[in-house]
Amino acid sequence: MIRTVTGDIAPEQLGVTYAHEHLIATPPQWMAEKDPDLVILDLDKAILETELFRAAGGVSMYEASAWDYGRDAAALKTIAERTGVQIIATAGFNKGLWFRDRAGDWSTEQYEELMVREVTEGIGDTGVRGGVIKFGTGYNSISEAEERVARAAARAHRRTGAPLHSHTEAGTMALEQVEIMREEGVDVRRLAVAHLTRNVDPWYHRQVAATGVFLSFDQLSKVKYGPESDRVDATIALIEAGHLEQLLLGGDLARQSDLYAYERGPGLRFVLETWVPRLRSELGERGYTDARVDEVVETLLVHNPRRYFSFTAPY
Repeated sequence: MIRTVTGDIAPEQLGVTYAHEHLIATPPQWMAEKDPDLVILDLDKAILETELFRAAGGVSMYEASAWDYGRDAAALKTIAERTGVQIIATAGFNKGLWFRDRAGDWSTEQYEELMVREVTEGIGDTGVRGGVIKFGTGYNSISEAEERVARAAARAHRRTGAPLHSHTEAGTMALEQVEIMREEGVDVRRLAVAHLTRNVDPWYHRQVAATGVFLSFDQLSKVKYGPESDRVDATIALIEAGHLEQLLLGGDLARQSDLYAYERGPGLRFVLETWVPRLRSELGERGYTDARVDEVVETLLVHNPRRYFSFTAPY
């Protein structure tokens, strides 16, 4: 089963899915004041953006905003009910920079109990349950608090069977995250590591893929981090290295300037209407048959998310 904000569904119901997005989100106040472009709290605009996603062929998405990044589970339920899009909410935390002022001194057990409660009982008093457990790390570093959260996430995952999702800062520390998960007895095939297209290093991607985790390629459209060709080439490289079934796609659009509903940015339509057609074209140029291209795209957008977001038995 897969847990959405409007209830549990069968994996076959998931459909075309983005693996990492933000609809309602804001950083801590000090950062919001410094960079207001990061504040996306307008419910009507979130509904419009989600409707555009659905019109482009989208069915489901993982909304990756955590407790420390303005998560609003009730708003996500409203968006899902009004648009018909299936939304998976986050239990857990983002990174130490965001949670340190409010929860940086918590024990591993405190983090763990909150995560378990958010998955099994609900987020706050909303009754909405999280469908993914999230943790995160910093740029080329893992703080003591981030390590406690990571270990708590691993333990909460083992108690609930919910999939794990990790924030990496600029695509760093993925292998170190995997090592912590292994130390906690986690089957790392249940982990998706986010933002790896911020660090477009083919050798590094192969090392991460060799661990068995899902790789979340979720910075699609963000040319400020490098040309789109980097992300297309990285995707094809892993496909040709035998890791197609470990790849997830998304936009991670977390700024007003990213979203069409705010500032006519690329928006949630981009992956389906622009990026996937380009991937299809480039695969064709490399000799892939139309049937094989269709198979690749369906694997990336339907079959891989279906496997990843499904709960397993606790262990």
